[in-house]
Amino acid sequence: MYKLGILEGDDIGLEVVPECVKVMKAAAAKAGVQIEWLPLPIGRKGHESHGHTMPQVTVDALKGVDGWVQGPIGHNAYPRNDDTWINPPLRKKFELFANVKPVKSYPRLPSLHKDVDIVFLRETTEGMQSSSVVYAGSGEFQPNDEIAIGMRVVTRKGASRVAKEAFEIARTRKRKKVTALHKEPVYRLVCGMFARECRAMAKNYPDVEFEEVLIDGFAMKAVMRPQQYDVVVTTNQFGDIMTDLGAGLVGGLGLAPGLVVGEKQAMAQATHGSAPDIAGKNIANPYAMIMSGKMLFEWLGRTRNDPQATAAAKLIEAAVDRVIAEAKHLTGDLGGKAGTTQMGDAIVSAL
Repeated sequence: MYKLGILEGDDIGLEVVPECVKVMKAAAAKAGVQIEWLPLPIGRKGHESHGHTMPQVTVDALKGVDGWVQGPIGHNAYPRNDDTWINPPLRKKFELFANVKPVKSYPRLPSLHKDVDIVFLRETTEGMQSSSVVYAGSGEFQPNDEIAIGMRVVTRKGASRVAKEAFEIARTRKRKKVTALHKEPVYRLVCGMFARECRAMAKNYPDVEFEEVLIDGFAMKAVMRPQQYDVVVTTNQFGDIMTDLGAGLVGGLGLAPGLVVGEKQAMAQATHGSAPDIAGKNIANPYAMIMSGKMLFEWLGRTRNDPQATAAAKLIEAAVDRVIAEAKHLTGDLGGKAGTTQMGDAIVSAL
C-alpha cells in the first residue's frame, strides 16, 4: 500500500487538486492499486490552522509518504518580511532534484505545432535560484549601489542524478533519445561539468540515443521544429525558461503538468500558478493537475517495479485523451463550456 499526501495549496489549487485526486482514486480502484491518502495543510490554510504556510505537522507527515499531490501556492499575495508567510520550499527540504515536465500537443486542441511530445527535465536543487543553492544566506548580494552579483552552482552529484533520471525516462519511451542543453563554450566550468556528467551517464545507456545542443540554438530549433526532440535535460535556470517555452508550443501552462522527483519520493505539481483571478468560479482547467497525478503513478510504477501503478497511469492518460478527442466536457480555455468539476467527472466516466 502506498501513502500519498494531498496538499491543496491556494486559490485554484482548492479546485483542481480534488479533481486530480478523484481521478487518481478511480484509476487506482480499476488497476488494483492500494493507497492511503493523507490530507495535509499547506499555504494559506496551513497558516490559518498552524500559523505557518509550511506547518511542521505537514513536514513530519511527508517524511513517511511515497509521494504527494500539491496544488499551486499563491505566494505573490503573502505578506513580505514575515517568515511565517513564505513559499514552502519542499523541493530543497526533501531533495527533490529533478522537475519532469512533459509537453504534448493534441489534434483537437489549438497549438503552434502538431505531433509534439517532449519530456523536459530541469535540475531543481542548484543553479542560479538563490533559495535553492545555499544552506544559509543568499546566492545574491549587492556590495554597493552600482553592482549586483548572483551565484550559479553546478555539482557533479546534481548533474549526474538528473541525467540518470532523463535516461531512465527515455528508456520507457518509443524514440529513446536524450538531448542535453548547456552553453559549455562560454561557461566552461559550470556548463562543462554538467555536459561531462551527461556524457558519462550516456555510456551506461547504449540503447538510448544521446546528443548535446547549445541552449540558445535549442530555443530556435524548438520553436521551428520541436518534433525532433524526445527527452530534454538541462540545468535549473535554463530549464525554468525552456519548459515554459515548451508549454507555449502546445497551448500554454494549462496543458503543462509536472512531477518533481527525488531518490525515494515524488511530488505531483502542475507548472501553472494559483490564478487567484479565477479562483472559486469552477472554470479552472484541471488537465495539468490530473496529468501530474498520472505522472506520479508512472513514477511509482517505474521506481517500485509495480505494473499496477503503471496500469493506473495508462488508464488516466487514455481517459484524458478520450475526453479531449470527444471535446464535449472541456473547460473554456480549451474551447469548451464545461466547469472544472464537469471535466473531472468526464475523465472519471471515461475511466
